[in-house]
Amino acid sequence: MLCRKLIGPITVVAALTMAGGAYAAESARYPDWKGAWERYVPPVSVVSPSGLRTPGGQPSFDQTKPWGRGQQAPLTPEYQKVLEESIADQASGGQGNNFDRARCMPTGMPHNMTFGPLEFVVTPDTTYILIGTQARRVFTDGRDWPKEIEPSYVGYSIGRWIDQDGHGDYDLLEVETRGFKGPRVYDATGLPLHFDNQSIFKERMYRDKADPNVLHDDITVIDHALTRPWTVNKKYVHDSNPRPAWRENTCVEGSGLVAIGKEMYVLRADGGLMPAKKDQPPPDLSYFKK
Repeated sequence: MLCRKLIGPITVVAALTMAGGAYAAESARYPDWKGAWERYVPPVSVVSPSGLRTPGGQPSFDQTKPWGRGQQAPLTPEYQKVLEESIADQASGGQGNNFDRARCMPTGMPHNMTFGPLEFVVTPDTTYILIGTQARRVFTDGRDWPKEIEPSYVGYSIGRWIDQDGHGDYDLLEVETRGFKGPRVYDATGLPLHFDNQSIFKERMYRDKADPNVLHDDITVIDHALTRPWTVNKKYVHDSNPRPAWRENTCVEGSGLVAIGKEMYVLRADGGLMPAKKDQPPPDLSYFKK
């Protein structure tokens, strides 16, 4: 009788063990990218092939080059003018083409991939890339592009996992992202993408074979503000802390910046509104009694 009573539990345990083993074998095909991946910051002494010295801590799209003009983005003449006007406005105290970021609008692609830490949550159907308060969903379930995409700052991403060497484990994530709203920029100087928001990003994410603590993201930008596709290699370094401190990339509370229309003003400690740049016009007061 004792043996008979044990047959049911043993059978259940065996079934669960087999199911768990099958699940483990399936999940083993996906890479272990857990933890925090901080953006790589090149040392200040690094000099690009063009002779430009890289400011180590400056967050730029191409990490090997300074931001703004130093990125040497293949912009069309029209959008090179947008960048120059943005830099000039910032030099006079304005926000330039980075106006929406200064008023706490979402960063969006590709600027959000400049920051960190990144966290990857890998499932068979979707890979989630968590960046501060933003989340990118990369659908890897074999779906096709939908007929209509609701525009967003991070876009709509479809990807696929690839086993490059045939060893049975996925080691490369290919992603294509489209379906944006904006405006969006590459960096805080206002380095622009086209205002039509028809950008397409193609990414190849993989771990460095020589150093598994380095993750690469080869990003190719296809955008009407560019004369040709622009490819950069972004690197991220794994945080050795098993319990990393996750930071939220949000606006600084109490910055004192006040956006009214297309102008940015400064709120003083006494409650008064003051200009942020020389000869800045006051806001429209037509609804107030003089």
